[in-house]
Amino acid sequence: MTELELSGRHIVLGLSGGIACYKAADLVRELVKAGATVQVVMTEAAEAFITPVTLQALSGRPVWTSQWDARAPNNMAHINVSREADAILIAPASADFMAKLAQGRADELLSLTCLARPFDTVPLLVAPAMNREMWAHPATQRNVAQLRQDGTTVLGPAQGDQACGETGDGRMLEPAELRDELIGFFQPKRLRGRRVLITAGPTFEAIDPVRGITNHSSGKMGFAIARAAQEAGAEVTLVAGPVHLPTPRHVHRINVQSARQMHAAVLPLATVHDVFIATAAVADWRPAELADEKIKKDGTGQVPSLALVENPDILAAVAALPDRPYCVGFAAESHDLLRHATAKRLRKNVPLLVANIGPATFGQDTNALMLVDDQGHTELPQAHKLTLARALVAELARRLAP
Repeated sequence: MTELELSGRHIVLGLSGGIACYKAADLVRELVKAGATVQVVMTEAAEAFITPVTLQALSGRPVWTSQWDARAPNNMAHINVSREADAILIAPASADFMAKLAQGRADELLSLTCLARPFDTVPLLVAPAMNREMWAHPATQRNVAQLRQDGTTVLGPAQGDQACGETGDGRMLEPAELRDELIGFFQPKRLRGRRVLITAGPTFEAIDPVRGITNHSSGKMGFAIARAAQEAGAEVTLVAGPVHLPTPRHVHRINVQSARQMHAAVLPLATVHDVFIATAAVADWRPAELADEKIKKDGTGQVPSLALVENPDILAAVAALPDRPYCVGFAAESHDLLRHATAKRLRKNVPLLVANIGPATFGQDTNALMLVDDQGHTELPQAHKLTLARALVAELARRLAP
């Protein structure tokens, strides 16, 4: 997460009854750390799991719990609270509370607030939390379908261990996941309806069963672009080399090891995507032969010779397709950035080449980019990789616009 991504946003966080209320304390902290102001509204059932005092301390604001609370000068807390919000997030959202929302019932403050919100300007998001059988019940699924039809955004649920001792669907998403979902929700949907294919990370070219040729690419830039494209409304497929990074939410990930595996994964997919972004640091060469056993030192001091052959050029192959997507190349250089990037763009025959100084950014959370096209070049100064990824997505959306 970059700093203060929810700055200026006022979030009404509603808690309905459920053991997942214990996560609400961390969720408030995450939202506040991201720059949001948070107004907590609790049902009576939620108070059985966590106290308003805890949430007041973490949010820095008095918690609303009753529609009869006389603190509101007009005695209309449900109106006042909903009018101030940029979004209302119900987390946890119990099966009972979602049934209320689906049916338009409003018999306490939180459901009143949801019903009274300005429908077109204050979005409603719910994070379900319940036993797996309750989630799977036809009545719950019917209510969820109705909520979606009514424009409510349903976040999750996740699968895993449940407080009752069972395992399955119904866990509320973790606080950091909900924070990121909310951040993504507010991003402009510039790529809605687009399909984006991205490669990321290094490749590993095996020499023998234990050694190989690779590089320092962490995959962070490519993963950030995948997240930014998904946040912008795109359907994203990420072909990832060997990296230890979590998959961005709602992104389809294909794991590969070698350049040939990446080539085999990308080529069949390229023509059914609108955009191909080749951020992967693909090894240019691989050993001509793979040893069946570990190559051992023999004590003579002689170094075994290693014959290399060239790997397939994935970006050039996609750019050469008759019905190619819009292709964006990446260049990680060590010097003469503009000269090398310009030459690579022409050699690969792509409309846009994104360049950076590799040794300065491998493994780091920040980067600086240079965008090179047939009009010249534009520099994006040092920033968090996700910030740069969103800027790149906005630029792509501009170029793809009719």
